[in-house]
Amino acid sequence: MAETKEKPEKKDKKAAKPPKGAPEPAAAPAAPAEPAPRARLLDHYEQRVRPRLQQQFGFGNTHQIPKLVKIVLNVGMGDAIKNPKGLEAAVTELAAITGQQPVVTRAKKSIANFNLRQGATIGCSVTLRGARMYEFLDRFISVAVPRMRDFRGLPTKSFDGRGNYTIGLKEQMIFPEIDYDKVERIHGMDITFVTSARRDDTAMALLKEMGMPFRVDVPPPATAA
Repeated sequence: MAETKEKPEKKDKKAAKPPKGAPEPAAAPAAPAEPAPRARLLDHYEQRVRPRLQQQFGFGNTHQIPKLVKIVLNVGMGDAIKNPKGLEAAVTELAAITGQQPVVTRAKKSIANFNLRQGATIGCSVTLRGARMYEFLDRFISVAVPRMRDFRGLPTKSFDGRGNYTIGLKEQMIFPEIDYDKVERIHGMDITFVTSARRDDTAMALLKEMGMPFRVDVPPPATAA
């Protein structure tokens, strides 16, 4: 009699699938992301600036030592209602400069002389804190400020009496993140450095130790007797 060959058993495809309602197998854990490097200016503040300020002003409590709280960048666009594309470009440029999405600012009240209605868009702003604040300050001092035209130092009379310093820029082109060929309109901005200092002299000492290049006031020439 001829030998019969046994047929190979067919694999049941349905058995390989998990039953309905069963939890899905856990995915392989993703590789941990590398932590962002610590801001260079933050280390400089903690290691050098704080001891110098404490020694200079004789602070007995470490909480009295002034520190940088936040940096606010504000771009005003008076024709934002008539030119919405200009406001969109300003938002895009401010996001590239700061690395953070700006907030569109609106008018708080109506002003008839300026044809301004309450709630109308008038510009955009960004508030930086923490690591982004120190990184922006580092780039502002090291890269942006030296690119100003006819730069002779930042003015020292722009403090508000409560330890906050505001500077106005005439053009956004000083920041290397801005592509000159893609700029549709040159506009300025206001940058406010908010500190925990209650006096202008301590706030100025803080910013100067952080590397802010303030203008050196030249004494007036002596008159002939």
